[in-house]
Parts: sequence; structure tokens; C-alpha cells
Amino acid sequence: MDDQTRIELEAAAFRRLQKHLMEDRPDAQNIDMMNLAGFCRNCLSRWYQEAANARGIEMTKDEGREAFYGMPFAEWKAKYQTEASPEAQEAFKTSHG
Repeated sequence: MDDQTRIELEAAAFRRLQKHLMEDRPDAQNIDMMNLAGFCRNCLSRWYQEAANARGIEMTKDEGREAFYGMPFAEWKAKYQTEASPEAQEAFKTSHG
């Protein structure tokens, strides 16, 4: 497989992951994703921002989040984020504290 095809496949897989998280599973909470997988939507948006910045494209944290979430982060939080359970908060503190 040539490099361009590999890049295109990787980009398609990223877009599918983004669509899955944003459209199919907005109920999957970021804290639960962090506790189970060690990354969440915010990590993905930060990696997107970092990739842009590494290529000389100025992008703030908020711009990276909006690019990934497809809307301002505050809007996404208001629509989809729920209060984390005490158990999820404790698991997060234990694994990421």
C-alpha cells in the first residue's frame, strides 16, 4: 500500500470514529471513556489541535474542540454531558490523579 492510500484510510477511520462518538454514541461520557480506554473526545480534539499546530496551523484548544465536536464545546456539554457518578469520579482520580 502506498503512503497516500494509507493516509487516506487512516483519515477515513478517524472520521468514522468521530462520527460514531458524536452521532451514534453521544451518551458515552468522556469520564467513562477515560476510565476504560485512557482517552476521550477531549484527547482526540487536543491531538487534532496539536497536529494542526505542528503543521504551522494556528488552532486554539477551543477551536480544536469545536472542530472535533462539530459545535462549541459548551453546547455539546449542555446537550450531552451528564454528572459523573461518584464511582466514575473516584476511578478517574485513582487512574489519572
